[in-house]
Amino acid sequence: MTNTLSVIDQGTILDFTFDDALRYHGPLAPGGVAHAYKVIERALGELAVDGAVERRELVITTSHGGPGVRDTFELVTRAVTEGRYTVDKALARPERGNTLAQYVFQIDYRGQSVTLIIREGFVVDEFIELVGKADRTADEDARLVVLKLEMTDRVMASPAHQIYDVVPSTVSQ
Repeated sequence: MTNTLSVIDQGTILDFTFDDALRYHGPLAPGGVAHAYKVIERALGELAVDGAVERRELVITTSHGGPGVRDTFELVTRAVTEGRYTVDKALARPERGNTLAQYVFQIDYRGQSVTLIIREGFVVDEFIELVGKADRTADEDARLVVLKLEMTDRVMASPAHQIYDVVPSTVSQ
């Protein structure tokens, strides 16, 4: 079961479900949608001390350039359209290995900042290898679809605090 993501927009509380995010993004990258959904859930838990946060005050920086991630942040925060969403490869953690390096997200809100990194076990090496392969065969494309759906299920079946850790930021604002 997933939580609803709640944010405030000009005094109105907006609630977003995972299904909302999937409908907005489409079928291309359900795993990216799941990851961004859980990142937002985790970040809101850290930043929303007095209830929901103002969606248009969240600033997102990530090393993950995937379309499902981008679209989920756009749906919930409008950060892409409003220029508060940045893909910055300098945020990556290469010391964590190729599979985990890009799953880093920094969320800033009203002078607060949280940096989230993924725990092991939610992204598999085979997925990263196939995503990065330029000339996939039809069988590899089919396998990638399976891996995307498996990752989506794995991520959405877990609480956000078990997927993403809050860590000290390595990028200064």
